[in-house]
Amino acid sequence: MDNNIEKLAKKHFNNQNDYEKFKKLVNDSKIYKTPKSLTGELRPYQKIGYSWLIQNMKYQFGCILADDMGLGKTIQVLSAILYFKEHNKLEHKSSLIIVPPTLISNWENEINKFTPELSYYIYHGSNRTFPLENYDIILTSYGVIRLDLDLFLDEEWLLCVIDEAQNIKNPNTEQTKAIKSIKATTKIALTGTPIENGLMDYWSIFDFVNKGYLSTMNDFKQQYVVPIEKLEDEEVLKNLKTIAKPFVLRRLKSDEDIKKELPEKFVNDIYCTLSKKQIKLYNAVLNEIFFDIENAKGIQRKGIILKILTALKQTCNHPAQFLHIKNPKIKESGKMELMVDILENILNADEKVIIFTQYVEMGKLIQRLISKKFKQDVLFLHGSQTLKEKTEVIDNFQEDEDYKILVATLKTGGTGLNLTAARNVIHYDLWWNPAVENQATDRVHRIGQDKDVMVYRLITKGTLEETIDAIIKNKIDLAGKAISSDETFITEMSNEELKKVLSLRI
Repeated sequence: MDNNIEKLAKKHFNNQNDYEKFKKLVNDSKIYKTPKSLTGELRPYQKIGYSWLIQNMKYQFGCILADDMGLGKTIQVLSAILYFKEHNKLEHKSSLIIVPPTLISNWENEINKFTPELSYYIYHGSNRTFPLENYDIILTSYGVIRLDLDLFLDEEWLLCVIDEAQNIKNPNTEQTKAIKSIKATTKIALTGTPIENGLMDYWSIFDFVNKGYLSTMNDFKQQYVVPIEKLEDEEVLKNLKTIAKPFVLRRLKSDEDIKKELPEKFVNDIYCTLSKKQIKLYNAVLNEIFFDIENAKGIQRKGIILKILTALKQTCNHPAQFLHIKNPKIKESGKMELMVDILENILNADEKVIIFTQYVEMGKLIQRLISKKFKQDVLFLHGSQTLKEKTEVIDNFQEDEDYKILVATLKTGGTGLNLTAARNVIHYDLWWNPAVENQATDRVHRIGQDKDVMVYRLITKGTLEETIDAIIKNKIDLAGKAISSDETFITEMSNEELKKVLSLRI
């Protein structure tokens, strides 16, 4: 162990036993074999992160995995839990994973995709019931922890993981206090933005993973916050980094060793759930349409089906798009809430992003809600603009650092443009033809782009979006027919096949 770390860290341990464990942790770094039942491959930097998590869990120290968004924090955590299961070290205890509601579906999808051997239970929703049997993972949200805290305090958890850990940056809120009161052998915080507003954010997250290591709130302010933020004391900052280093792992997409491992285009399928308002609307639209379909034939039937597809896709986007609501809110759409989470990470990294949608009205809605949320101008590129207006929008986005977000319709922004100022692409609603989607992505991922491009495809779980995405990806046609480049192949399905594809599965 580095003498400087040893000297500085010794002051931060309340007892000799913890300090001795700390010395072993620092001197015992190793790379662990990937779990046998992992149905995926860990990149070299992910294998380092996974091994680092195992080491901290073995010595019962909490830690902060602060990798950049898109570098796979979820798979590293799930792999570590799977390692302990394969080595019979779960001790019949569950791991508690706490996430924003918008990310529950995404975690569920990652478990099913990469670690199907891990059993899990989602404790969320108005009709939630706490499980009586044992599961490897209990998945829940910050709000549910605050509401049902007593149930969680009755359990002794092997591991408590919080995703988007900046949710506990304010140590004085009831939610933060509830999260910190949970008893677990090890606690892990995941965040791409460990310091949002200042060093007290950092202290609050650290106070969750290793309580007392950075002393009390008041002591931390006197020892570190005032010297660093007010007096700009470089030596004190260096000391803080030194004592925190064993418990914080931060890798950026811009790091040279990461850049070598990342593909030039990194595609993320991000799953979200419908809001209560969306569920009610989705089912109402379906009930009405199936009545009409059963009494129609030929061209009339095809027209009704195409109309329903548009209605359902708009409902998945935001109820306001379909209902033309005057005062829409972000929370009315699960997809919009999820996109806000993604945008927060992108903007915190000071990067630019393009958001593609099929619909002009949805583009206007996104522009309106996002500009209000982030208090900044959001550019919009669409077909009704003159050539001069379009050129001005593109030039502003490419050349002006004040413009970070560009919304574009697929037909207008998807071809013939060079938008290399962006490092991120969000497909808000998916096209039926992947080639159209890829063509739009290639406005960013093209000659002249000197950075890796992160692509986020937003998919509402349990809806026609998820079904159609699976059909196109796997070239599976439920009706045994060839898939065309648009939605017309769905009009050829029987009523039963239609119900299977369109019905809500939640």
